Amino acid sequence: MVTKLPLAVRTAYADLLDRAQAAAFDRDFADGNFVSKEVKGRRYWYFETKVDDTFQQKYVGAETPELLARIGTHKQGRIDEKDRARTVSGLLRSTSLPRPERGIGRVVAALAASGTFRLNAVLVGTVAYQCYPAMLGMRLPSALIQTGDVDIAQARHLSIAVSDQTPPMIDVLRAVDPSFRAVPHLKANKVVAYAAAGGLRVDFLTPNEGADTDDPQSLPALRTDAQPLRFLGFLIDDPVPAVLLHETGVPVLVPAPERYALHKLIVARPRQASSGKRDKDLAQAAALLTVLVEQSAAELKLAWDDCWARGKRWRQFLGEGLGMIDADVRDQTLAVVGATRSVVPGLRLTFPAAEERFHFDTLSVRIVGEAAGAVVRCSISREAIDDNFKPEAADDKGRVRIVRENRALIERMLRLKYEAMPVETPGAVLLTTMEFESLRRKVERGGRTR
Repeated sequence: MVTKLPLAVRTAYADLLDRAQAAAFDRDFADGNFVSKEVKGRRYWYFETKVDDTFQQKYVGAETPELLARIGTHKQGRIDEKDRARTVSGLLRSTSLPRPERGIGRVVAALAASGTFRLNAVLVGTVAYQCYPAMLGMRLPSALIQTGDVDIAQARHLSIAVSDQTPPMIDVLRAVDPSFRAVPHLKANKVVAYAAAGGLRVDFLTPNEGADTDDPQSLPALRTDAQPLRFLGFLIDDPVPAVLLHETGVPVLVPAPERYALHKLIVARPRQASSGKRDKDLAQAAALLTVLVEQSAAELKLAWDDCWARGKRWRQFLGEGLGMIDADVRDQTLAVVGATRSVVPGLRLTFPAAEERFHFDTLSVRIVGEAAGAVVRCSISREAIDDNFKPEAADDKGRVRIVRENRALIERMLRLKYEAMPVETPGAVLLTTMEFESLRRKVERGGRTR
């Protein structure tokens, strides 16, 4: 169940994120100077230090107002590890927000300290999902938050462009747990994953930007190889900062929650129907969408438009994924993004019940409909009946009789509006006098929803 957390929680989380980022910035850039370079019209910042009469540079990031502000206050923040630890403890204790398993927290902290996220790598998968409850101020179902893996993604072109490197990944991980070992790729003599004796696994991923391939790709900035995955590029475009609630708070980059939700709809579709991963993907998507349609409608629409524009296969999987989640969440999402129910393959409105009833709360005659196993409240307004059928008896019983006599036509009009017009109300469709005539003309001409 999705429930709202107090405003104080979001405020405390935002403050923790800012302080954790400041502490990491001061740690990463201790003694030296910030310098900038312009590449293809965009400015990038580096931190220059002198080692044995040789100048070395560490990548800081692309210039943004936030980065310039961070540079301007460099070293001004006080060391507040104990305060941050108390904030993390308070958030976990008072709100039941998710905390990572200790081994996972230590691994992500080591990756952060190595510069992994500074070099544009993104924490993905369920560990990233653990960051969203505090970020969104909502308590999400705890069953969707458990995991034993850490997934890190980076675009290959960014890995090359930063001109900076972490230590070798095996060294970073063995500093946390000496039992970490490289896991050879099945088809090539390269390493895309690392596993520890206790079962903890760290996987490195990269977008498959060309033809489909399983061949590992090199990520020079992270000094490891990575498994290419289709659809991953959409997920990690424009990541957002977050803090993992481990010890003093670990600053990371995670996918924007809108992209995470839509990506889960897409990748759930190709999975086997009996797969537990599919169920988890769909449940995570539905939980996030429940929140995002209320909190981040504009951002959700932008992410949808980006996804929709990527091609026929993307649109197919997105629609099929929507068809597998709760009907109300599906309809709320479609309403926010301005899409019709026709994007969901096979979604057909039927009318299994023969009864018509007048409802005084909506001043309409209702017919029970059904689509994909969910009840749909189908109605025609009293005004639409009076304006278009000119009843001699203006009482409600007479209006019910008129609907019964014209039911075949009204069902076709309701079906056309439900399937092919913008969603107005989740789980319902109302035929009003405003669109009555245009819908009647369409159905009489054999109008179709697809």
